Amino acid sequence: MTIAEIAKDFTELLQQGDHAGAAEKYNADDIVSLEAMEGPMAIACGKEALRQKGQWWQENNEVHGGSVEGPYVNGNQFAVRFKFDITPKATGQRVTMDEVGLYTVKNGKITEERFYY
Repeated sequence: MTIAEIAKDFTELLQQGDHAGAAEKYNADDIVSLEAMEGPMAIACGKEALRQKGQWWQENNEVHGGSVEGPYVNGNQFAVRFKFDITPKATGQRVTMDEVGLYTVKNGKITEERFYY
């Protein structure tokens, strides 16, 4: 598959709400995830760590709606824009989350994801 085909299929899975399926299909075993924050979730390494990070996020946020836009492809990378209407359970304050994920692909797998918000 080309980078554009991988990006399109990955994004379509996200748009369908199948984040776990997209990760399982396309994440490299040694993927690195980098958040634009400090703390225990700032860096996650490996497929299992990313699965746990996603599970933590779902357990700690109530999602009211959202959208996934893209992909926007450039070379061996593509970007996806996420907008979510969520209530973090820790604060109880409803917020709109707007972020961009930048994904790097090597040998048909996503080796790095970087989030900007």
